[in-house]
This record gives sequence, C-alpha cells and structure tokens, in this order.
Amino acid sequence: MSKVYSDAAAALEGLLFDGMTVMSGGFGLCGIPEHLIAALRDSGVKGLTVISNNAGVDDFGLGLLLKTRQIKKMISSYVGENKEFERQFLSGELELEFNPQGTLAERIRAGGAGIPAFFTATGVGTMVSEGKEIREFNGRKYVMETGLVADLAIVKAWKADTEGNLVFRKTARNFNPMMATAGRVTVVEVEELVPVGSLDPDHIHTPGIFVQRIIKGTNFEKRIEQRTVRKREVA
Repeated sequence: MSKVYSDAAAALEGLLFDGMTVMSGGFGLCGIPEHLIAALRDSGVKGLTVISNNAGVDDFGLGLLLKTRQIKKMISSYVGENKEFERQFLSGELELEFNPQGTLAERIRAGGAGIPAFFTATGVGTMVSEGKEIREFNGRKYVMETGLVADLAIVKAWKADTEGNLVFRKTARNFNPMMATAGRVTVVEVEELVPVGSLDPDHIHTPGIFVQRIIKGTNFEKRIEQRTVRKREVA
C-alpha cells in the first residue's frame, strides 16, 4: 500500500478527532509542516493538545490554529513571537505546560524510544519541578519527567523516498526527527520525493518504518520571524 497521498487533506483523512494530541515539528517558523497545519485548520478539529517548541506567529504556522481556537493546550518551551498565544495564556483561555527546551526535546525523544520517564537536574528547585518526583543521585537532586507521545505527529522533511525514509536539511532538522518517532501515526510533508533506492542509506536521518503517510508540498512560504539585515554603508 502506497504511503504517498495527493495532498495534506487526503493525508490527514481518517486520523483526526476532537481532543487529540498532535506533535508539530519546527523551531519558530523553521522546518514547520505548513501545509499540514493549514489542513488541520481547515478540518475544523478542535480541543487539540499541541506539542511544539512554540506556536508560530500570529498569522502563520500554529498561530493559525490559535486564531481559530482549535488548540486547548500547548506543551512547549517558548511563547514569544506570538501575541495571540501570549494573550490566550494570560487570560486563561489556553492551558500551557511550560518545559525547559532541552527537557521538551528529551521528553519527545524518550517517548519515541519507549522510555516512560527519566530524571534530569534541569528545573529542580523551580516551578518546573512542582508536583513532580524528586530523587537524589550521587548527592545531586533530579526531577522526574515523563516521555511524550502523540496521536499524530506532523513533520517537515527536505527529501523522502516513497517508503518514507527521510532526510532533513540543516536547521530545519530541529524537532522533526524526534517527533517522527513519537507519533502513533506520523504524516510528513516534503519538498522532494524520490524513488526507493535513490537515497544514500548513510544520509537518511529517519527510517521509513516511523512514517505512515507522505505528501509532496509545493509553494512553501518559509517565512522568517525576524528578518535582520546589515545596514548599507554610506559611501
């Protein structure tokens, strides 16, 4: 059975339900699955718990789902760049589970590796550790964090073959490979789709066994959150 679907809506068909948990790859706007996010918005699914480093910007990325009030809870590490995210959180409209960025990354990796929990020194003695188990190892205190899994992982890769072997490009790699392993179902959008056997096995970052559905996206916007350029020197 082919893993390749015609478009984002088709790739998500039969997978969505209200109250589900979704992992969404990317860091800021770098490496986000922009077509799949738009298809989530258009589907009307609601009550979502979304696991992502942040929530895009107000009019792009996961910010689209915040605007339509489809997200009930965010599990993330960063609120900045999105005024609507900040507003909903501060007004009590949106539930937020804050994580130190490294802890969030490890929780996702652990979930994908089948590790239910682990101990880390990060956050001990702060609000991050409140209500969590604390243990001491070699004279130092550690807080227990649980692994994360999701009903659906949506990720962005640069290139894939038709069996779902994935190659990521530079910083767009970020959270995407970890999330691809931690979704009960993983749907990937790619810029290039090639036949099986075209990829050098040594260059594959995520094996196709973790991927269930693939789409080839077109017209990626690849927006930049804060464009900074050097001022021209006056001659």
